[in-house]
Amino acid sequence: MQEPDDQIETPEDWTVVTKRKPTTEEIAALAFAWKAVKHVKSNAIVLANQQQTVGIGAGQMNRVGSVKIAVEQARENNKLAGSVLASDAFFPMDDSVEYAAQQGIKAIIQPGGSIKDQESIDMADKYGVAMVFTGVRHFKH
Repeated sequence: MQEPDDQIETPEDWTVVTKRKPTTEEIAALAFAWKAVKHVKSNAIVLANQQQTVGIGAGQMNRVGSVKIAVEQARENNKLAGSVLASDAFFPMDDSVEYAAQQGIKAIIQPGGSIKDQESIDMADKYGVAMVFTGVRHFKH
């Protein structure tokens, strides 16, 4: 049995953990992506802009696999440029951050809370990616 995920969150609840802060447009897209990712099952990744999801990856054994699926979908639809990334749970490895950054993702939202958070933050800083932590995990089974 899983408890309902009915928390209401706003950008004011988030913490920017990287050197680069998200732009106003990125904050709007991150808010949209964060609402969408809570409805996708385990190891969920959502790529979105301010109005729509552009790629969704889920159910993979590792998070980078979900990122790759989401990127592939967005690229097929010519919607990858300018999209942001939302992850339902923390990034325990920096490989997902690096892959997303190499594909042009400029902002990431995730719960934070991994013992390896600093590695993901450092990777985001390396590529100039803004990253925000919500403190809330949307890991749905």
